[in-house]
Amino acid sequence: MIKKALYLLAIILLVQLTSCGKYQKLLKSSDSKMKYEAAIKYYESHDYYHALQLFDDVIPVFRGKEQAEKIHYYYAYCYYGQMDFIMASYHFKNFSRIFPNSKNAEECLYMSAYCKYMDSAPHSLDQSTTLEAIKELQLFINYYPQSKRVEDANKLIDELRGKLTMKAFEIAKMYYKTEAYNSAQIAFKNVLKDYPETKYKEEIMYYIMKSDYFYAKNSIDSKKKERFQNVVKAYNDLVTYYPLTKYKAEIEVMYKVTQIELENK
Repeated sequence: MIKKALYLLAIILLVQLTSCGKYQKLLKSSDSKMKYEAAIKYYESHDYYHALQLFDDVIPVFRGKEQAEKIHYYYAYCYYGQMDFIMASYHFKNFSRIFPNSKNAEECLYMSAYCKYMDSAPHSLDQSTTLEAIKELQLFINYYPQSKRVEDANKLIDELRGKLTMKAFEIAKMYYKTEAYNSAQIAFKNVLKDYPETKYKEEIMYYIMKSDYFYAKNSIDSKKKERFQNVVKAYNDLVTYYPLTKYKAEIEVMYKVTQIELENK
């Protein structure tokens, strides 16, 4: 049984070595047509690594010829298949630039933006890649406003904006947790200003009131009246938008304390 297993392993290794030898011979060959056909076969069998190396060799040879469009199209998808989204995005966009009249130009411009979306960092990290992805998706929408892909592009933009919202919300909460209440209420208000349709709106308005409340409580006497008036405003805004808010019990206590403070000023 062991001998049989070793025999099979030896055969597999021999096949791999033979295959590797053939590939190396192909790379060294000056036959561009044979390289091109082999690259297509590797691509169609999802062997993007080997296809990419061969496409690299034949791109200069077929520049300006009828094969060039197909090569550039597959070349971009080779990077995408290897999940190298930065390079894939570049080459998809390059395709749409070189072949603007191609039937695949729209697809490639969308894929360029989609790869940016795939490369977008988690909300806890720097969001420059997210902003870039939104920019590229909007660029696609502007170029192809009638495209069937516009709906998907808008959904991706909404998702990315949600990530930006979460990032801004977490920063505001960090200010709150560290008792930097003035910075917190400014940050929370900016989240609402920048992302008015956020699903966190009720919670943000609740935090605005709490930040205003604790900022007022910790203020010197000469500043308390003005700052407690901001608490009243935050309370009214919250109960106007959410009369049955889940924070009702807590904000009512803060509101009553605020009223007492204002009556004593």
